[in-house]
Amino acid sequence: MATQHNDSLLRFMTCGSVDDGKSTLIGRLLYDTKTILADTLNNIARTSQKRGMEAVDLSLLTDGLQAEREQGITIDVAYRYFSTGTRKYIIADAPGHEQYTRNMVTAASTANLAIILIDARKGVLTQTRRHSYLAHLVGIPHIVVAVNKMDLVNYDQAVYEKIKADYIAFATEIGLAQAREIKFMPMSALNGDMLVDRLDNMPWYQGETLIDILEAAPAAHSEQSEAFRFPVQFVCRPHDSANPDLHDFRGFMGRVEAGEISVGDAVTVLPNGYQSKVKAIQLGAEQLQSAQTEQSVTLLLEDEIDTSRGDMIVKTSEAPEAVKQIEAHVCWLSETPLSPARTYIVRHTTRESKAKIGSIQYKVDVNTLEHLASADLKMNDIARVTFKLAQPLMVDSYDKNRATGAFIVIDESSNNTVGAGMIV
Repeated sequence: MATQHNDSLLRFMTCGSVDDGKSTLIGRLLYDTKTILADTLNNIARTSQKRGMEAVDLSLLTDGLQAEREQGITIDVAYRYFSTGTRKYIIADAPGHEQYTRNMVTAASTANLAIILIDARKGVLTQTRRHSYLAHLVGIPHIVVAVNKMDLVNYDQAVYEKIKADYIAFATEIGLAQAREIKFMPMSALNGDMLVDRLDNMPWYQGETLIDILEAAPAAHSEQSEAFRFPVQFVCRPHDSANPDLHDFRGFMGRVEAGEISVGDAVTVLPNGYQSKVKAIQLGAEQLQSAQTEQSVTLLLEDEIDTSRGDMIVKTSEAPEAVKQIEAHVCWLSETPLSPARTYIVRHTTRESKAKIGSIQYKVDVNTLEHLASADLKMNDIARVTFKLAQPLMVDSYDKNRATGAFIVIDESSNNTVGAGMIV
């Protein structure tokens, strides 16, 4: 196991077909990292025994997740949390069926690493191609291709190498191989080969185990310099007549979605363009000299400028352009089809704007990856769409910033979320 100390959070997802061993992989990973409660382990041991199994069926650990999904969770994805002591993890259990495309996109939008499982007996299948394309589309930075069930092909290196070559050819075809570093590994989730322990069945494989890869994966936001983005969630104006220090207090509360900010930095408030400098940064009652990505803080500015919820504070030298038209890949989530004749609400960070569909450039056939002409979008469709906005939004492209490059589409009549978008 990697020895580096890394207490950051890693969000990752598992993809694959129904019988590729995804549940077993998650169960084995939790078991081998000793993150299963004794009561839970006893319960699944009893259940396994009742079913006549000699060994504990670790796939039962995810039964609760599957049951939740089958009972009608719509766009939500089931998550499992665990920690190795050096790092915390959130596993997104995203189903792979075409009818659950929206679930996968939802999970992938926050994942920093995807494990794409391939059954060693079956090789690269349509599901593999679909999941890989979606992972590429959503911009997951790290891809791990795990050739599972090696025990069922006698741990044959030739089988593994052929699947690896087939996948590289496909990944090159869709541009994934050029855009991402792809790691390959053979494994048997059932027996625990190459998850946490190497065991002795595949001496020909000298690469990392799965947990080695997970422990060493860079944390989100750590791989490239990002421009500072601070959507204002709330303007704090305390009114306490007994405390004169609060009479003139005016703080802007929110979450640093990207980059960092320090006291004294010149900032611009968008979309009005007013400029000032950071006078103070507060984290609760604590005074900070700087704040980084994912910290929720209060910013105080030197000047009294008009700022409200939905505005975005940025560094003056890194200001994005406010736009009234966006082009995006959209996954349609609703049973009610997208209609170009209707008006929707686009919610981007803390800002909203009414929007009309400018055009549907094409819809993607997730099986063949063809681009098809379409006049509307149905549930699970993925398409490239242009939106015309009533109010300007301060956006980045999704490949530069996954927080300010994403948005959701809301039906203004029902207030339901009907689509998710990634800005091109």
